[in-house]
Amino acid sequence: MRALPYADPGTPVLRSPWAFLRWVGRGQWVSLLWGVAFGVLWMVSQALIPATISRAIDDGIVAGDAAALTRWCIVLTGLALVTAAAGTLRHRMAVLNWMQAAFRGVQLVGWKAADTGPALTRTVPAGDVVATVASDAMRLGGLFDITARFSGAVISYAVVAVILLRSSRPLGLIVLIGVPILVALLGLLVRPLQRRQAAQREASGALIGLGADTVAGLRVLRGIGGESTYLQRYAVQSAAVRDSGFRVAGIQAALDSAQILLPGVFVLIVTWLGARFAIEGQITPGQLVAFYGYSAFLVLPLRTATEFVDRATRSVIAARKIIRVLEVERDDTVVAAEIREIARAGDGPATPAPAQPEPAQPALFDEVSGLQVGDGEFVAVVCADPEVATRLADRLGGFGVDAAALAGVRRHGIPLVTLPTAQVRSEVLVSESDPRLFTGSLREQLDPWGRHTDEQILLALATVSGADILEALPEGLDSEVQERGRSFSGGQRQRLALARALLAETPVLVLVEPTSAVDAHTEARVAAGLRGQRAGRTTVIVSVSPLVLDHADRVVRLDLDGQVVASGTHRDLLHADPAYRSIVIRGEAD
Repeated sequence: MRALPYADPGTPVLRSPWAFLRWVGRGQWVSLLWGVAFGVLWMVSQALIPATISRAIDDGIVAGDAAALTRWCIVLTGLALVTAAAGTLRHRMAVLNWMQAAFRGVQLVGWKAADTGPALTRTVPAGDVVATVASDAMRLGGLFDITARFSGAVISYAVVAVILLRSSRPLGLIVLIGVPILVALLGLLVRPLQRRQAAQREASGALIGLGADTVAGLRVLRGIGGESTYLQRYAVQSAAVRDSGFRVAGIQAALDSAQILLPGVFVLIVTWLGARFAIEGQITPGQLVAFYGYSAFLVLPLRTATEFVDRATRSVIAARKIIRVLEVERDDTVVAAEIREIARAGDGPATPAPAQPEPAQPALFDEVSGLQVGDGEFVAVVCADPEVATRLADRLGGFGVDAAALAGVRRHGIPLVTLPTAQVRSEVLVSESDPRLFTGSLREQLDPWGRHTDEQILLALATVSGADILEALPEGLDSEVQERGRSFSGGQRQRLALARALLAETPVLVLVEPTSAVDAHTEARVAAGLRGQRAGRTTVIVSVSPLVLDHADRVVRLDLDGQVVASGTHRDLLHADPAYRSIVIRGEAD
């Protein structure tokens, strides 16, 4: 079985929802093929059971032939065993296909969010992005879940039609023509259902976004007395979601009722005609029993076909929502394209060799600020305006809203925007000052990919002076972390996030105020441990803490325009740069 999640979900085709769905299917064609094979075997073996019973009655009971009866009973038992085995394997492959498609959708959205950063939420509301992962990716997998059963339904329908045509042409034609008509009638309900489901999806996404915005700004709302206003807005939007749900439920109920009523009427027609033909001697008693059996059996492929239409409709809607997210471009996409075009149009050879890092080039260079960081260097950045320094940290990691500024960031002389996103994320890690923790064990928080031993995790915790955190947890690394890490203090969350960043072991680590929420004694220990832990690897720290700055190889000061205006050791700058001294003393007082 294929391991999930994927190491690389691939590059999707975004021309249309169906093109996207076909691309997803091509990515798991082997499991889909096995699912179809088991689905066809499962459904056809069921379709042959009434025919087998018919032969047992006619050749065995009516003809009084015990050997023939025994022979057909053995065949019937074999069909039952095949049905059971194929059904189990078909279900297993259906779940696998559903999970593979859903995981691919979730990963594509997750990778896109990491790649585009703030550009995504400026184009697609945050609530819609959350709903795309939580709902649409799951519905995307629904189409691939039912593919095996639908294939079996089509083949078994054809097998039954052939059997019935050989037994009675009128009845066979009724089945052959009647089933598609029933599916078409049910399909009349699908389009309005699709429209109402899309409307409900939009209303639900707006509600999620409103809830997220309200929770994020709850403190501000309380300060200005705006809680009642937002509560009213949430109530109105919630009522809209409820009403849209009622509209979906109405058409869904009609579809569900039609799936029972129309097949029931069809069964009655086939049964009545079969009974008349048996009385008139046009069919044998065994064939009459077979017609009864097929009247009941045909409900299964019919329902499967209607379910397939419903699942396909949901999957198309989901694919359209996912495509909307995946079509958002990084802010630096245009600049990167221009850089590549310039490189292609240069005077070099027609097929230039790939650019190779030059040893003389700095590990990181930012053209806007003029900052250069050498391989293995431990550099601190200080600025009177924290936002200016934070924007520099974002640029060094390939994030930001200024595409032109991002184009000026180089890694070993190569523009960062021209490198594959996966390479940038694996080489440069930016750890922000507001840490995010998720639900799960502490071990999973610190080592999400399971790459480290417990000893290595404990060493990282010791580096960030996290012994007190571990001692307070009854189950140690196996202790569960509550949602958003709310059981930890701000300083504890910050140190856990720093330990997680250290365990990533990236060649370049950019830290934004990693010790702002801890006391001075803890900060001193963290600063010393951090310097030792990152020895030989490039580290950039945005901070105004003297305890951190004193451990840096070099400290650079930015002016309010983001330009490097001073560089040296912490102690040298304290004596030589009054502006630096003012910033650091103010930071220490804060």
